[in-house]
Amino acid sequence: MQTVAVIDYGMGNLHSVAKALEHVGAGRVQITSDASVIREADRVVFPGVGAIRDCMAEIRRLGFDTLVREVSQDRPFLGICVGMQALLDRSEENGGVDCIGQFPGQVRFFGKDLVEDGESLKVPHMGWNEVAQTLDHPLWHNIPDLARFYFVHSYYIQAGNPRQVAGRGHYGVDFAAALADGSRFAVQFHPEKSHTHGLQLLQNFAAWDGRW
Repeated sequence: MQTVAVIDYGMGNLHSVAKALEHVGAGRVQITSDASVIREADRVVFPGVGAIRDCMAEIRRLGFDTLVREVSQDRPFLGICVGMQALLDRSEENGGVDCIGQFPGQVRFFGKDLVEDGESLKVPHMGWNEVAQTLDHPLWHNIPDLARFYFVHSYYIQAGNPRQVAGRGHYGVDFAAALADGSRFAVQFHPEKSHTHGLQLLQNFAAWDGRW
């Protein structure tokens, strides 16, 4: 049976992610902060919620910045929400925080005065929104274009390489809702909270060989 390591650095909705992975039959799912367990896993999931400065402080303290660079190279790897943002070069949250740098680009604040069509938009962006698929990727298998997923975020990703954008969202501004590069895939939304389409994405991840 394949193993899926859900990286625990104290900043993520880990049990919901693990339960969803178990529900789709992903294999033996382990929530772990043990680097050796993560290195031995067949697949790795990197969730995250909260402030990026706190997240990156814990990631660096545990040596997970180096570990993530290592394990995301040679097996299916999925970043979720702040776990996705941590894979970028830098976030402007908290005055600017350097991140892991596995995807080029910046994490930007939606702003306090986000307006569209004359109407003010609340920040954080919270709730269901469409994702336009911009790459033909195995993780979109059996998920229709413009399917709706569940988002909770005040910061959005401005990708540095448009060819890595696998899905786009819009909330006052266009933003990268999914990124893909090699065996890495990352999403801004929460698949574990996104019902049918989110579970399908996790099922696709469980079946993916890391190539596309």
